[in-house]
Amino acid sequence: MKVVCVGGGPASLYFSILMKRVDPSHDITVYERNPAGSSYGWGVTYWDELFHFLHGVDPESARAISECSVRWDSWIVHLHDRATITVEHGDEGSGVSRRRLLDIFTERARALGVRIEFEREVTDEREFPDADLIVAGDGVNSVLRERHAAHFGTEIAVGRNKYVWLGTTKVFDSFTFAFTETPHGWIWCYGYRYDQDRSTVVVECSPDTWRGLGFHEANEADSLALMEKLFADILDGHSLMGRTQIDGSAHWLNFRTVTNRRWYRDNVVLLGDAAHTTHYSVGAGTTLALGDVAFLVDALHGDPRLAGALARYERERRSVIRAPQRAARYSARWYENLPRYIDLPPHQMITLLDQRNSRVLAYTPPWLYYRIGQITGRLSALRSGGGPTWQSRSSE
Repeated sequence: MKVVCVGGGPASLYFSILMKRVDPSHDITVYERNPAGSSYGWGVTYWDELFHFLHGVDPESARAISECSVRWDSWIVHLHDRATITVEHGDEGSGVSRRRLLDIFTERARALGVRIEFEREVTDEREFPDADLIVAGDGVNSVLRERHAAHFGTEIAVGRNKYVWLGTTKVFDSFTFAFTETPHGWIWCYGYRYDQDRSTVVVECSPDTWRGLGFHEANEADSLALMEKLFADILDGHSLMGRTQIDGSAHWLNFRTVTNRRWYRDNVVLLGDAAHTTHYSVGAGTTLALGDVAFLVDALHGDPRLAGALARYERERRSVIRAPQRAARYSARWYENLPRYIDLPPHQMITLLDQRNSRVLAYTPPWLYYRIGQITGRLSALRSGGGPTWQSRSSE
């Protein structure tokens, strides 16, 4: 096949890798509008399930990613001046630099014979009349998707809270949550390490808090200084780093949940964030995008008819995506309704933080949901002969 991949993110690059591994005769070119080595974002999170998948389909890139990754197996939750609690969580997570991840995939794709052209923006699939397949991996703002939004049935739901994605030289040994109360409401962040001397910090708050603290009219330098003050307890004197806008403002956003009723049109197929997005609070975006890759490659090599292969990919992958996307919506709503939970006793609040993707929690009094969870947890422990699913230490 002659394949064109639009967008040089993880999904497009990994798709080119797996297609070449299955059949080296594929003619594949990846087009990326930004210069080589540039990347938005800081770190990427993933879990063991993704690493095992990567190792199974392309051990070479999996080993390179593992060598550049850092790991954690606990949470630390800071509740203003009320408590600091360490949660020994069962699952181990990993972080890796987004730039390094892209470099690994780029080097691996080129080694397999994929052509990669940087600083080449694609706005119309008709630029490639001889392509058998055009993969739209150009992200949440996909130009190819927007050209045919009516066909794809694109819907975008905009979240209420404001958030900003930052970096810091503070190295977090655990996945860290911090909730800070201000005269204008609560503001919180979550931070995680992604290499030996850097961490990602995502700061979030309600729009009322955002305006009350003056972020709506502050430049980036003033915004960062205020956030460093608000989260001084966890930053230990380290600075925050942002991504300056052209007008000098901080890069505050409202999260957009993208869904599509159709995932392909003729020979154009959506991949990753162009097809779907999941709220950052569940840390599943990269995992789901690479899952799309596996489904699409399998479908293309399982059916010689392009239309049949793309129909299978759309049908099967959309079905798989529904559950994590639904869980991500519940997680986002939990944060949007933080006042409902923040005044609970610290251990109760943190238990519900862990359960934030539950479809039942939003419709159940928090104290009742916690009590039911405690009872079922004890019964489960008795049946298995084990102890609690997590333990904590508090500085209350």
